[in-house]
Amino acid sequence: MDLFKEQVNRLFEPATFIGLSTVGFFMLVYSRRVWSTTSFWVGNVVLTLFFGLSALDPNFNKVITKPDNIPILIMVYTAWWTLWLSMNQAITNDQRMELGLPPDEQEDSGKKVWAWPDLVYTELLAMLLVGGLLVIWSIFLKAPLEEPANIADSPNPSKAPWYFLGLQEMLVYYDPWLAGVVFPGLIVVGLMAIPFIDFNPLGNGYFTFRARKFAITWFLFGYIVLWVVLIFLGTFLRGPNWNFYGPYEYWDPHKLEALVNINLSEYFWIKWFQQPLPSNWMIREIPGFVATLAYFSVVGFVLTKTYLKQMHQQMTTIRYGILMTLFLSMMALPLKMLLRWFFDLKYVIAIPEYFFNI
Repeated sequence: MDLFKEQVNRLFEPATFIGLSTVGFFMLVYSRRVWSTTSFWVGNVVLTLFFGLSALDPNFNKVITKPDNIPILIMVYTAWWTLWLSMNQAITNDQRMELGLPPDEQEDSGKKVWAWPDLVYTELLAMLLVGGLLVIWSIFLKAPLEEPANIADSPNPSKAPWYFLGLQEMLVYYDPWLAGVVFPGLIVVGLMAIPFIDFNPLGNGYFTFRARKFAITWFLFGYIVLWVVLIFLGTFLRGPNWNFYGPYEYWDPHKLEALVNINLSEYFWIKWFQQPLPSNWMIREIPGFVATLAYFSVVGFVLTKTYLKQMHQQMTTIRYGILMTLFLSMMALPLKMLLRWFFDLKYVIAIPEYFFNI
């Protein structure tokens, strides 16, 4: 059993965990016709076995049974439920349209009901049921209220509410004002811009995947891998001093991790050219500026000529440029995480003089 726990802890090391999550996500997308029509309960059984058996371990049980961690368990199940349900309806419609049949939603148009009283009554019953559930929840699971804030005795680890843990994880890889203000702002602006960028009229009013492959795939990637998975990571794998711990590893507050992360400018000037860092920040950070420019220009050019060629031909230059900027900004986060874990890269551009570190 100890050997098994050790292997599971290795699988949940950050680089392996994010890598397997990413590979698993694209495998789910590729095999969507298989699992979306048959294996809803298989996913539930796998999740239940993992959390149920893992709860037998005292270290994991201590984390998973905290009242403020219960919403994350519910979130994992509901994320799987909504993913399966939406994909099931999308694949069903895709198969119907391949046979020349209209989507299910159009055939059900004759079964529509009035908002009043049918919908309002249903919402009223749902409100009463959820309200009763919350009352029972508050009785048996006490709110995690602690003593008044004390600067001499701060919690370790000090975590944001569970719904902000994805943003707190971003703080590890970017400057606080970028991770806490700029990037969340980009997320909100990007969501608002979707109706103006995506001109595809297909899929309005009914579920489909084949007609909206790019939009659905990368929206789900941002939601599942860069949000749900990061919340899971921040809840169950981030322990004292914000260090990583395996699911069955004891949260030892005395655990220390060597600070070996260095900036790209230090790689370039000190390690590769055996030169001291230039005193002028513009010269010092030239490698970072070049790498960032190359990422947005070269990668964008390659995608334009390959994966996004058809979309580029159908869009205006401004619309496509906004899409590419938002897409590459989103993908910069997992890329930065991998660079940190595999190459000990702290910042691509590090300008502490102006609090600009990416």
